[in-house]
Amino acid sequence: MTTDAEAASEGGAAGAARAPWPGLYPWQRDAAATMFADRARWPHALLVAGAAGIGKRALALEFARALLCETPLAGGGACGACPGCRYVAAGQHPDLRVVEPIELDDDGGEAKAVEWIAVDRIRALIDWAQLTSHRRIAKVAVIVPAERMNAAAANALLKTLEEPPPSTYLILVTAAPGRIPATLRSRCRRLVAPRPDAAAATQWLAAQGVANAAELLAQAGGAPLAAHALADRGYQAERAVWLAALAAPAALEPAMLAARIDAAPREERRDRIATLIDWLIAWCGDLALVRAGVAPRRNADHAAALARLAAAVAPVPLFRYHRALLRQRGLVAHPLQPRLVAASLLTDYRSLFR
Repeated sequence: MTTDAEAASEGGAAGAARAPWPGLYPWQRDAAATMFADRARWPHALLVAGAAGIGKRALALEFARALLCETPLAGGGACGACPGCRYVAAGQHPDLRVVEPIELDDDGGEAKAVEWIAVDRIRALIDWAQLTSHRRIAKVAVIVPAERMNAAAANALLKTLEEPPPSTYLILVTAAPGRIPATLRSRCRRLVAPRPDAAAATQWLAAQGVANAAELLAQAGGAPLAAHALADRGYQAERAVWLAALAAPAALEPAMLAARIDAAPREERRDRIATLIDWLIAWCGDLALVRAGVAPRRNADHAAALARLAAAVAPVPLFRYHRALLRQRGLVAHPLQPRLVAASLLTDYRSLFR
């Protein structure tokens, strides 16, 4: 679970095993130490919330490893050497469950992503939680992303949150806490996942060998893990095509551009429309900033085009369009036709400049 090169520099395998919080990113370690300062009062349900791409899943899994450690360090972190830690590292700890929107295919072989965490997954988790722990330390379940539980699954989890079995801990991870029912949120202690400042994030990206770290970090809204993913050449090439079209709305052909969505494999089209909406949200946000006399934050590499367009767009229609994009982003899990959604959004964007 080591996330950076620091553990390797602390004396080889033995040093890495005993390093404090070896599974965390550098900007998370103080928060972890604070949480475990009073390990005896750890909440039975914890909601880890924060922006996408800042390492919330790693934070939750390191919490789980520390809770399951049989010889924890003085600060509460996992030792990395006990049987419990070795089971977690191997992905085979019987007292740890990670519930994600992933299911095995019909043949029970290859895992595939699904849209929702279904109720049967949560019911199975509840049945597991009622069993006696194998290692007699604790039982920990991580649900990520928690907002992807469907309504029936969320309702099924409620009773376990209200009356958790002894020494059983639930960790819900989310980038959209507002999409989790209030009845669940109110029964969890909330932890806002830490995120690094720009200097620390840029330094970390540079250490990972990422070129243009500052530019990618801006594109990712300051989220370092997201910025790392954006370094992909294919992603940057596709982004360049779409942003060039947004920079020239008079020449934009919505139907033709939206056809690029259907050019992707069927299983990737929903991700493509989600990415497009994110680009549009960031682009319109920068338009509003530039019109207000502020430098663009997400698309600084298109500052000249944004300055030209900002002078030609009226604020009220822009704000209404931006609000519509935010609503559409919440519905992206089930658009009827990604290509048609894209064409409609692009048509509305073009109309801002008429």
